[in-house]
Amino acid sequence: MLLPELILSDVLAGDGRPGANDRVNLGYIGVGHRGPQLMVLPKDARIAAVCDVDQRHCDAVAKSQRCRTTRRYRDLLDAKDIDAVVIATPEHWHALPMIEACQAGKDVYCEKPLGLTVREGRAMVTAARKCRCVVQVGTHQRSMAANRLGCEAVRDGLIGEVREVISSEYASPWNAELPEQPVPAELDWDTWCGQTEPRPYHPAIYPAYGLPGWTSLRRYSGGRMTGWGVHGLDQLQWALGMEQTGPVEIWVEGERFDPPTYRTPEKPHRGIEICTQPKIRMRYANGVVVKLDGGTTWGGIFLGERGKITIDRGIFRTEPRELAEIPPKDDHYAAGNEHIKNWIDCIKSRQTPRSEIEAAHRSTTVCHLGNIARWLGRRLHWDPAREIFPGDDEANALLERRQRAPYGLPDTV
Repeated sequence: MLLPELILSDVLAGDGRPGANDRVNLGYIGVGHRGPQLMVLPKDARIAAVCDVDQRHCDAVAKSQRCRTTRRYRDLLDAKDIDAVVIATPEHWHALPMIEACQAGKDVYCEKPLGLTVREGRAMVTAARKCRCVVQVGTHQRSMAANRLGCEAVRDGLIGEVREVISSEYASPWNAELPEQPVPAELDWDTWCGQTEPRPYHPAIYPAYGLPGWTSLRRYSGGRMTGWGVHGLDQLQWALGMEQTGPVEIWVEGERFDPPTYRTPEKPHRGIEICTQPKIRMRYANGVVVKLDGGTTWGGIFLGERGKITIDRGIFRTEPRELAEIPPKDDHYAAGNEHIKNWIDCIKSRQTPRSEIEAAHRSTTVCHLGNIARWLGRRLHWDPAREIFPGDDEANALLERRQRAPYGLPDTV
């Protein structure tokens, strides 16, 4: 189960792909925050060019990496000397460049969470499959030895039949209406807004982890539910053997979620507490119930007939302890670099990477389902095969969003 799945020969890419002894030339789309953290590369990969809507980010990376820069990501997709791209943009800018990269014949490393909506995620999977591209998603705990062994232990029945799993109460996104501030001359704010309707610029929105920050704003993100939750819930899906499907029922315990709206750039501690309510519950077809209620942030606590397994970031514990020999704690920063290396290796071998796109889409979908349950405040039934709420128009309307032209998904994927 720990070995990468081989892609059959009839889906191997054509000529022009890097061979086993070739260096892989990369282009980076988005280099403001996460992008530079993904630049510790194996020796058989190099950075050829970077792209960002903020010239300051381009200049900083060009100086450190000695590569060319552009403000248009399509320049990287058109470049003959670029084999693959790393997409490290905000969530609302994942789908379009990823799909267009696949259509341009580039392999892709896309940061998590995969898409801003369930429909975006499915379109990304379709593009990757149709174009036969190697796509790795940034749920890098799949490259941590402790996490992989822990998930395998759950699947192998180390604690017997799993009855319940407890994970963290990840916060759903909030809103902000901040006063307009001058847009920096180096920043193309309209393009940064992308598929969303532009709102006045404010420096508290633009930084990745500013306050209140785009990572927690519903306009651009699924909040900590998708940003952090995709790590933890991906481990649950993997350990339960449900990575190609999802829960069949989602409900909440408590009052319907009413997200706060911030009008000043205050530190939103109270907002985080508000946005973790009501508590989310999910049930899988095999009867396993998942409770987002104070468990581990990056994984879950699995309760079985014979004991308990805890999986967190780089952590695998059993209770009773003698159930398994526990490996030393992983260095999650090294694992992030290992995740990139796995992708580079798979570009050459055309194997499936550890965090393949279908599984990543399914894990991201679980996060979206949690948000939708909070927004509606009622019990929902989910069909993971068709990816719809059967007979529920109100819930199905939240599976996608209106997208501003020309930043919406292509008509054909």
